[in-house]
Amino acid sequence: MISIGLFHSTIRGDEKLIIKAAKKRKVNLKLYDIRNLILEKSFFPFDFDIALNRSVSNTKGRYLTAFLESCGIKVVNSLSVTQNCEDKFFTSLLLKKNNVPTIPFAIVFSLSQALEFVESVGGFPVVIKPTLGSWGRLLAKVNDKDALEAIIEHKNHFTSPHHQAFYIQKYVDKNGRDIRAFCVGNNVIAAIYRKSSHWITNTARGGKAFNCPINRDLELICQKASLAVGGGILAMDIFETKEGYLINEINHTMEFKNSEEPTGVSISGAIIDYCIDLFQKNKI
Repeated sequence: MISIGLFHSTIRGDEKLIIKAAKKRKVNLKLYDIRNLILEKSFFPFDFDIALNRSVSNTKGRYLTAFLESCGIKVVNSLSVTQNCEDKFFTSLLLKKNNVPTIPFAIVFSLSQALEFVESVGGFPVVIKPTLGSWGRLLAKVNDKDALEAIIEHKNHFTSPHHQAFYIQKYVDKNGRDIRAFCVGNNVIAAIYRKSSHWITNTARGGKAFNCPINRDLELICQKASLAVGGGILAMDIFETKEGYLINEINHTMEFKNSEEPTGVSISGAIIDYCIDLFQKNKI
């Protein structure tokens, strides 16, 4: 019987669903709290066949994945996919390189550069966001030059160096909703509309989830985006525009607890099945 090591920080509703899906499939699921581990071979219990990283912390999850891969353990998702997705600028670069439709973006380091980019995309509003982070935190919709100047001045006084690299996107009017599509092994298994009266539609910020039918265009852009970052278990955040779909971000440790009920799809079951298939293919 396959044994999956589920590495977590907190046990959220998502992990509880994964635990239930593993029990249903009679898979031996071993839980490891990353916060209690020493990432050194002599301290580490290698008593599982494949690892599933579900860390809330990107930093802890990245170091765990790097350690396990250095020891020859297969990890879902891989270190390369983790690095490609956790930094929004890296993701945007890969999407653009692979001709995946995405939102116009840039990294700048000063107010004058920011203003030059804003002009190039047709003016305000624009969105400034940290390159690292999730749940719609520290996003700012910037409506004019005064607001842009104030935000950049504030960010320049943050102690973390990555806050002083200003990741800017053209603002896209979503008409109150966007799409989150779930891809497992380059297959689009489910999608939701995230609806909100606020311009940020994340369910973590109060957005409501409704089933989104998967059409061929949505499937194709998700598959292309998945291949661009290396595949695995991913969630695509997508905007609808008159010109078609645009990939906004890609999440490599996706939350899905609010999506199984409206879609009727066992996303947790698909995650366990993917781990099993990957382990079996790796053994051959």
